[in-house]
Amino acid sequence: MKETILVTGGAGYIGSHAVIELLKIGYKVVVIDSMEIGKIQFKDKNLKYYRGNIRNSKLLDRIFSENQIETVMHFAAYVSVPESIRVPEKYFLNNTYSTLCLLKSMKKNKIKNIIFSSTAAVYGENDTEDKIREDYTINPINPYGKSKYMAEEIIKDMSKDNKINYVIFRYFNVAGANEEQKSGQSNKKITALIPNILNSFNKKNKKFYIYGNDYDTKDGTCIRDYIYVTDLVEAHIKAIKFLKRNKNEIFNLGSENGFTVLEIIKTFEKVNKQKVNYEFKGRREGDSKKVIASSQKAKKILGWEAKTDISKILETALKWHQNKIEFLGSKNV
Repeated sequence: MKETILVTGGAGYIGSHAVIELLKIGYKVVVIDSMEIGKIQFKDKNLKYYRGNIRNSKLLDRIFSENQIETVMHFAAYVSVPESIRVPEKYFLNNTYSTLCLLKSMKKNKIKNIIFSSTAAVYGENDTEDKIREDYTINPINPYGKSKYMAEEIIKDMSKDNKINYVIFRYFNVAGANEEQKSGQSNKKITALIPNILNSFNKKNKKFYIYGNDYDTKDGTCIRDYIYVTDLVEAHIKAIKFLKRNKNEIFNLGSENGFTVLEIIKTFEKVNKQKVNYEFKGRREGDSKKVIASSQKAKKILGWEAKTDISKILETALKWHQNKIEFLGSKNV
């Protein structure tokens, strides 16, 4: 049996996929999740679940004392850009301050390794035609991106005395469901493009709104880089071994391919063999024109790269949506 990994937000979308893959290859997994968004229905003898918030220092101390945690994968966060603009304090509390609470407990309990779920939103608006590298200017344009970047800076500062090692992953647009259909994007409040297309399509005659068709792109709509969730999790598993070298790094995780909103819709129509009823609206505050990753650093150092194309991502997302399967979770302990 391999070591034990603590997964914060392990009943949520990406966290649940991490749990699935970790268990599959022999890790013991401990999950902490508030269950505000995630749902519990998965059981495994090597999976233990605690319900609660990572700002609860007593609960964190209990988790670390009851389990021999080697590494923390920290996914717990709010992720909606529009909501972060409406209620920024919610994001700074949950995404930034909660990370500080987790790090303080890790340090107290001598837990050395953290893999942090960050975002390409830290880069903000850009005017480059190149793919964004990790050394690109940091300029988040919404509270969500700012909350994640502030958490990154806290992690880096707290690592300087050599008591914490980190890998920070800046995600581009994560999508799809795992092949076994054990987990997928089900949150009704989610603002990501692909699940919103699916949610809209499922309701007869409901229009799907595209925010902005006057951007300086090939068809006037925003360009994004989409990465398959299971490919993304593979990078996290590689990071567990990387941290054993007592090194710290920041990596982008993306496919290195950019698609406009209209291109995603057209690809979905081919996969689903039906038309999407869409309509254009004005630009949405906080959205960038174009965001495409350079993931060459992860390829060089971790030996990782995205493998799954956009059609396959959409196929797995569609199948998940049709099956109406909920988030992965576990029995409460």
